[in-house]
Amino acid sequence: MYDKTELRDNLSKCVAKIIFNKTDVTQREMTCTLMEDYIPQKEVSVRHVPRRDNESVLAVWDIDSNDWRSFNLNSIVNIEYIGVNRV
Repeated sequence: MYDKTELRDNLSKCVAKIIFNKTDVTQREMTCTLMEDYIPQKEVSVRHVPRRDNESVLAVWDIDSNDWRSFNLNSIVNIEYIGVNRV
């Protein structure tokens, strides 16, 4: 399993393409980040809403869908960091 703190820190500095297995066993590739430059201002505060923290799930900003998405850290197949520049 990937370390949630390390992954969160990396995504706050760059964009990544993450491939993971969905609960229905299909694979999904998502281009995501936690960089505030990519997240619309009205959505930045949404991330800070207190929720029950699940150590195996990470919420990220899906750049292609322009919305919040989450995935289980145990389901990650591959992570490719693609830099700090806008895609």
